[in-house]
Amino acid sequence: MRAFKARMKYGHCTLFMNSSVRLRFAPSPTGFFHIGSARTALFNWLYARHTGGTFVLRIEDTDLARNTPEALHVLYAGMRWLGLDWDEGPEVGGPYGPYFQSERGDIYKDYLEILRKTGRVYDQDGAVYFKVSGEVQVITDLIRGRVERLEEKDFVIFRSDGTPVFHFVNVVDDIAMKITHVVRGEDHLSNTSKHQELFKAFGAPVPEFAHLPLILKTDGPGKMSKRDRGSLVEEYINRHFLPEAVVNYLCLLGWSPKENREILPIKTIVDLFELTAINKNNAHFDAQKLVFMNAEYTRALPLEDLVARVKPVLTEAGLLEGYADGYLKEVLAIAQEKMRGIEELPVNLKSFFSDDFEYDAAAKEKVFKKGDPKARLHELKGAFALLREFNEESLEIAVKALAEEHGVSTGEYIHPARLAVSGMGIGPSFYGLLRVIGRDRVLKRIDDFIQVM
Repeated sequence: MRAFKARMKYGHCTLFMNSSVRLRFAPSPTGFFHIGSARTALFNWLYARHTGGTFVLRIEDTDLARNTPEALHVLYAGMRWLGLDWDEGPEVGGPYGPYFQSERGDIYKDYLEILRKTGRVYDQDGAVYFKVSGEVQVITDLIRGRVERLEEKDFVIFRSDGTPVFHFVNVVDDIAMKITHVVRGEDHLSNTSKHQELFKAFGAPVPEFAHLPLILKTDGPGKMSKRDRGSLVEEYINRHFLPEAVVNYLCLLGWSPKENREILPIKTIVDLFELTAINKNNAHFDAQKLVFMNAEYTRALPLEDLVARVKPVLTEAGLLEGYADGYLKEVLAIAQEKMRGIEELPVNLKSFFSDDFEYDAAAKEKVFKKGDPKARLHELKGAFALLREFNEESLEIAVKALAEEHGVSTGEYIHPARLAVSGMGIGPSFYGLLRVIGRDRVLKRIDDFIQVM
């Protein structure tokens, strides 16, 4: 096929899609989108975007009992949430479809006939066997280097019930779809000699192989499985993680941009990404590091973007009724600096929107251990009521003046007042908190807290 170039927009730059580089992600939709599968899809996508190549989504859906429309929805939704758009495949189309293996039966039969004509297959007990060459297969892996394997036994490519085996359909689809690079998990390395035998038997070019290191679970040895906490993309969607933070973290599971850089925009990662720079060693999934990166991304969001992402979450929690976007923007402007993620906001920001909040028990115990919090709150209430302006500057001046007058630290005012006004011992800037909540509500909450002390 003659190479072609098509202009494709990506972020703020223009890439050129060159048909000579073609990669594919070929999942079996089972109702889960595992972190390992997402990392495989991402690395294929990154290399396609880095080279200006084509990223193909191909669905291995021959297990009709497990592959349902709901399972496909989970896969599509997860990939789109991560920003992994595909150039060819379901819902997009392309010149080498169909892109569901369940619809490619005639193609597999045609390819089987090619092997029959060349004498590379035989029938036994109703199954079709492929005759191995007896030659050592030298695999030049872009990550693992030179690997030699000898397939000593013929293997089944069609079962006795007439259905083709994974090894056969995988290779046939890669040939038919002109895949140039096969990027997949290290657990597939043991299959590669079989696949290379098949490519050669068809007289087809052998693609470049790159086998990714395994992702090991956070707590203990062993490969991360769908049963491990944090192993499914759906969890991060439901917990309102920022997809760009998850993508950035997944990039670091086996690949490094060097120079101790970790938090990078996706455009920079695309520019830097090379398959040969992927580490051979297995990668440990660090849930706390992902939480940290999500917090960094959340705190760095432009305020308007943060408002747009937070609004549906707080609306679902029933907190925004009667409040305008302008007020939400004020709240987020003072809260963003200390945010750890959007997931926690319905709890942490509740006091801005509702008087129905609980007092944190640990913070309350700490407040009552020192000084005379009740007296301090009475003093604050009187000073706040007399202020002409209820802004950060005047509030801070008032608190410092009281502390100096009574010979105590400002903390003896700030800690009980924060608890009374927000129910929490930590949170946004204290003076910003008071300003945004407003004088009337602040005074009422201090009075209410005094009554229950």
